[in-house]
Amino acid sequence: MNTVVDKHFQDWKEREALAESMIPLIGHLYRDKNVVTTVYGQSIINRSVIEILKSHKFVRQLKESGLTVRDTFPILEALSGMSLAPCRIDIGKLATGYNSSDRQQSVADYIRRELGDLATSGQPAAASGQDVVLYGFGRIGRLMARILIERAGGGVGLNLKAIVVRKGKAENDLQKRASLLRRDSVHGSFRGTITVDEDNERIYANGLGIQVIYVNSPSSVDYTRYGIKDAIIVDNTGVWRDEAGLGQHLECKGVSKVLLTAPGKGNLKNIVYGVNHHDIDPEDNIISAASCTTNAITPVLKAIHDQYGVVNGHVETVHSYTNDQNLIDNYHKGSRRGRSAALNMVITETGAAKAVAKALPELKGKLTGSAIRVPTPNVSLAILNLNLGQTTTLEALNAYLRDTSLYSSLQKQVDFVNSTEVVSSDFVGNRKAGIVDSKATIVDDNRCVLYVWYDNEYGYSCQVNRILRQISGVNYPIVPA
Repeated sequence: MNTVVDKHFQDWKEREALAESMIPLIGHLYRDKNVVTTVYGQSIINRSVIEILKSHKFVRQLKESGLTVRDTFPILEALSGMSLAPCRIDIGKLATGYNSSDRQQSVADYIRRELGDLATSGQPAAASGQDVVLYGFGRIGRLMARILIERAGGGVGLNLKAIVVRKGKAENDLQKRASLLRRDSVHGSFRGTITVDEDNERIYANGLGIQVIYVNSPSSVDYTRYGIKDAIIVDNTGVWRDEAGLGQHLECKGVSKVLLTAPGKGNLKNIVYGVNHHDIDPEDNIISAASCTTNAITPVLKAIHDQYGVVNGHVETVHSYTNDQNLIDNYHKGSRRGRSAALNMVITETGAAKAVAKALPELKGKLTGSAIRVPTPNVSLAILNLNLGQTTTLEALNAYLRDTSLYSSLQKQVDFVNSTEVVSSDFVGNRKAGIVDSKATIVDDNRCVLYVWYDNEYGYSCQVNRILRQISGVNYPIVPA
């Protein structure tokens, strides 16, 4: 018995040592070569030894063969010695591919074949990157800041230059803004260090200087005064949602485009990355990233419609309470939302079902929707009750959605979990738009019910970041394709 226990512990220590050796290689690729490394879609940049090991362990939920750092370490070693163009490389999938090959060629030769020109050109990214300004610094604004800071890399991608807010009543407004970035009751502490420069109204996060600009109107800022040029404004306020209101940003010096983190009104394009981001034209100066729920359900609905056809259906959203609800009973212009968010389930409306058609016109008029706000601060659940164009089985539908999460063009949007024990808090910080709970799937002939979890704050912010990368031209190719 002791021999078996010792063997397991020895195996753990060996894998732990390998994971420790991987960290500088991951950092070198990211900071010096602008190469983002992942393991089956999970980022391993700025991760601890335990987090790297857990990202490998997770693969066993998706693939029976599993994956360990013994498989991926040789991939990282080979990549670190290559001249590479900026890209995203899934070392987990490369390792699986190499292990299933005839292995007649070296790891380095296999990787060069998979990378193609990316392993030979070594072309650097644009020298200056893209300036980004966050207009508003609420829940989505602060999470966007965390993502942009984490992904600063070598400084040639998306560069967070400033946040724009109204001056608060407290004398230590800047310290309070920094504190909200530093500490989050749902998402935990900021990964890194934050200092405040009161004299210059600037926050330094992991060495990145972020100007804090105080204004009352979106049209009254001269961004060039702060060295900002051709910036993309990410409007997180939700105050202006049409072309006229958001167009005020474009009147400012130093601004080139505007991205709204809410459903847009009028003729604004509502973009769900992974589904209709190719509809973005170079001349589009104002774009909406739709809503968190629309982003969660549309990729799954597209996958189902492409394979089986969706005749019609109903979407029920069990949604965490949001900041527009009352903490205790008080007046609210909306029906029922005046009742305490922390004590009640609240029936309300959602436009997400109809909004799906803006990104996926094939489903126009085919979906109805409603919502229940519940007393949890984050992570929501969409229940898709669908009538399909053809019959299927539980096993076939789950297998298709699993493969969609691993290998399709929707792999960044659709996640897949295969456990009977998961609950909402397990998905805090998940970077995918939606997570299919395979153990909850129901199939009956041509009917199915799908349960899709989503971090309505962080997962959505990651989708916004993907649109940012698309419109700024720093959306690097993914390997393997």
